[in-house]
Amino acid sequence: MDFSLTNNETEVEINDGGGASPYSPPEAYNPPKIDEQVPYEDLHPLLQKFTDDHRDYDNILVNFEETLAMIESGKVDKEVNKRLLEFYTFFDEKVREHNLEEEKTIFPTISRIMNETGDHSKSGDFFNAIDVLEDEHTKALQLSAVTFNLFALFSRIPDERSRIIILDAAVVQAKELVELLRVHIYREDTIIFNYAHNNLSNEELTEMLDSLNKEQKYGN
Repeated sequence: MDFSLTNNETEVEINDGGGASPYSPPEAYNPPKIDEQVPYEDLHPLLQKFTDDHRDYDNILVNFEETLAMIESGKVDKEVNKRLLEFYTFFDEKVREHNLEEEKTIFPTISRIMNETGDHSKSGDFFNAIDVLEDEHTKALQLSAVTFNLFALFSRIPDERSRIIILDAAVVQAKELVELLRVHIYREDTIIFNYAHNNLSNEELTEMLDSLNKEQKYGN
C-alpha cells in the first residue's frame, strides 16, 4: 500500500485537541500493587519470548512517534510514506501474531486462575485483567485499521481543507494507538508475565511453548 503522501508541499497544522499529551505517562503506569519484578533471566523461555517481542515494539513505536511529529511539522513526503508503511507492515505481521500467541497460550490459564482465586471484578460477571488485555488487543487492531485507512484516504481527497481534517484525525488516532500499545506492554511486562511466572508451573509453560513452536513449524 502506498499512502502517496508526496504531493502535498504545504505545511499542515495539526490540532491535537488540547489536554494531556498522548505521550504522557498515565495513571496506568502506577498501578496500586505490583509484585516484585522477576529478573528476565529467571523467566521461562516463553515469557522471555514475549518480553523480547515487546523490546522490538519499543523501537518501532519510537520511529512511529517520530513520523507523527514529522507530519505535525508539515513534512509530508516519500520518507514519511516509507516510515508509515514500515509501521503498519510491522503491526500487521508481528503485533497481530504476538497478540494471538498470548491469547492461545498464557491468557486462558491466567484468566481461569484469576477467576478461581477471586482476582476478578466483584460484579455478577467475572471480569479480570486478561479481559482488559484482550480488549486492548481488539482496540489496537481497530485503531490500526482506522489510522491506516485515514492516512490512505488523505492522499486520495482533492479538497485541501478536507485533506487537512483527515490528516488531523489520522494523527490524533495514531497517537492514541501509540499510547495504548505502550500502556499495554507495561501492564504485561510488569504484571502479567510476573503473574504467569508465579502461578503457572514450568511444565505448563513448556507445554505451551512446545505447542506454539509446533504450530509455527507446521502452520496449523
